[in-house]
Amino acid sequence: MNSRQLLKIGVPQYCLKTAKTAIQNKVAEEKANGKGSGAGKVRGKELKELVQAVVARPEEFLEDLSFRQLALELIEDNQEEVFEPIKYQTWGKDGIDEGAFSQMDLACHVPSARGAALMPDAHIGYGLPIGGVLALEDAVIPYAVGVDIACRMKLSVLDISVAALYQKPHQFVDALNRGTVFGVGVAHEKRQHHGVMDQDWTVSKVTREKKDRAWKQLGSSGSGNHFVEFGVLTFTEADAELGLEAGEYVALLSHSGSRGVGAAVCSTYSSIAQARLHKRHHKLGRLAWLEMDSEAGQEYWAAMNLMGEYAAANHAVIHQNVAELLGSKVISGVENHHNFAWKEEHDGKEVYVHRKGATPAAVGELGVIPGSMADPAFVVRGKGNPASLNSASHGAGRCMSRRKGKDKYRWNAVRNDLAKRGITVISAGADEVPGVYKNIMEVMAEQQDLVDTVARFDPKVVKMCGDGSRAED
Repeated sequence: MNSRQLLKIGVPQYCLKTAKTAIQNKVAEEKANGKGSGAGKVRGKELKELVQAVVARPEEFLEDLSFRQLALELIEDNQEEVFEPIKYQTWGKDGIDEGAFSQMDLACHVPSARGAALMPDAHIGYGLPIGGVLALEDAVIPYAVGVDIACRMKLSVLDISVAALYQKPHQFVDALNRGTVFGVGVAHEKRQHHGVMDQDWTVSKVTREKKDRAWKQLGSSGSGNHFVEFGVLTFTEADAELGLEAGEYVALLSHSGSRGVGAAVCSTYSSIAQARLHKRHHKLGRLAWLEMDSEAGQEYWAAMNLMGEYAAANHAVIHQNVAELLGSKVISGVENHHNFAWKEEHDGKEVYVHRKGATPAAVGELGVIPGSMADPAFVVRGKGNPASLNSASHGAGRCMSRRKGKDKYRWNAVRNDLAKRGITVISAGADEVPGVYKNIMEVMAEQQDLVDTVARFDPKVVKMCGDGSRAED
């Protein structure tokens, strides 16, 4: 019997090798006892029914020499594993929905979990909640990284006067319209170029097969909460690391990730992880993990890191295109991942820290935490709080689902209101209006022990996906 036939009759994927060995042993045993003749009945319907019986009642086959090992694996698989889940600290408890807490509580039951934290922008997601931080020993969870692998923030400070932003807004609108494209599956008419496409895309089957699609989508922005916008960046004091004096600057800020290929990597390896999940861990569902010493674990790790390089390249192309269209130069900048896993050392142990919608915030580490199309973003410097596993929020966080946002708000009315406040929104949807997000000032106040504020960015010209595409964030 082949793997497909065994899976069809209920043999778990991780037991396939043992099941095949058991079948071979049974056939050999029947031959030795004179009950078989090569293609005897033990290979047909009787064999299928026998394997099904072992899967259904493994305890009855512990004395069967051929099927004992398979029976033991199945019995062990059906046993509930009882152990004490790890504890975690939460920032901003009052603004977090119960679903996010439930997801975080469940994540703390993952056997290899060694540390966890929940950020103040947290809300319910898939597997690990958005705003969830989880450290695992010798394992990685594809859905704890997320679908949009290496979703990323990038801020570039430009050599343009703030006055130009108000005097010639049409030039900034044109630069955003021509510098990138938005929407599910959308790509530039002319293929963009970046050195990331010269890297090794054969690290996994899915990256190899999706390389052409990735190239087509290079420099694009996707849908959902992805955006590209101009704004005024304000420093109240000079920052030597960034090389900027106190004052106001025009800055370009973008948020997007690894597009379709990143989603394909997540889907592929999460399916593998879930297929290998023992029945005793069935409640963990999308929190299924891959051991780092497994072939699939190593493939996912390589593919995830490639997606990090690709996401960074996406932003680099966007910022280069937009800056060139404006005839400007970048004089400074800050960028960071979220939706990623890092190999780090915490409490003397090497662990894989998953930050799903969380910003790395080690001591001195720079990052960007956005608000909404109407509310400020902040350039921050990490404080390295060990309780948060050196993490902070990745934004304001949603306080309303997309469906509720569309039901409650009328996009044209919101856009007109924003225009009166001096904010031009080229395109977006009602599911991304300011009212669907938490108050960014309150979120920042909840994490003063995680980051220091370096500068404030106020959006002025905003572009998001406005074609009704499903969210990719």
